[in-house]
Amino acid sequence: MRRARLLAVTVVLAVGALGTISSTQTWLSVTLRQGPDGALLVPGAAALPVLAPLSLAVLALGAALSIVGLVLRYAFGALTVVIAGVLAWLTGVVVFQRPPSAAASTVTEATGITGLDAVAELVERVTLTPWPAVTLIAWMVLLAAGAFVIATASTWKGAGRRYRTDAAAATAAPASGSTPTSASAVASASASASTPLDAVDSWDGLSRGEDPTR
Repeated sequence: MRRARLLAVTVVLAVGALGTISSTQTWLSVTLRQGPDGALLVPGAAALPVLAPLSLAVLALGAALSIVGLVLRYAFGALTVVIAGVLAWLTGVVVFQRPPSAAASTVTEATGITGLDAVAELVERVTLTPWPAVTLIAWMVLLAAGAFVIATASTWKGAGRRYRTDAAAATAAPASGSTPTSASAVASASASASTPLDAVDSWDGLSRGEDPTR
């Protein structure tokens, strides 16, 4: 479970990045009965208008999960599940039903014809590219990642104390003025110092000016 946070954050960020990229790629190829020669190419952002903003939200959630405390881990994990479920549903509609509404904005831009009924009559054939199916799989992975966050949040190492300065840490120390010199305290400190750090811990130490090779 020591690597649970790193795994969850990596997966959420990767899926958010893939969704953002997918919004710029061609999802549908539309052939019209009458209109411009050649097929019209419909990008993901046109086929699914919420794709780009929600993908960016997933990226933000992934970044936030690397530093938030226990309560927000559960909250962000639940939010990740909700976003993944909504995107999986909407993307599934495009993949399995290929509704005319997914191509409506592109067809209107090319022909000037508006209205879903008019667009549906004008469309002869809609062909899917691999991007919608790949993106749908990504949302299923994101759904699992959100559930994983909720299931393992309590086992993640706390991030709060790693953002305190040395002066703040000294202030928070007992005011007795004595320094722990017992063998048990020394052993505890040595064990803590020898605990392996994950990649997120290393980056946090580097941002404070610490030498990660110590």
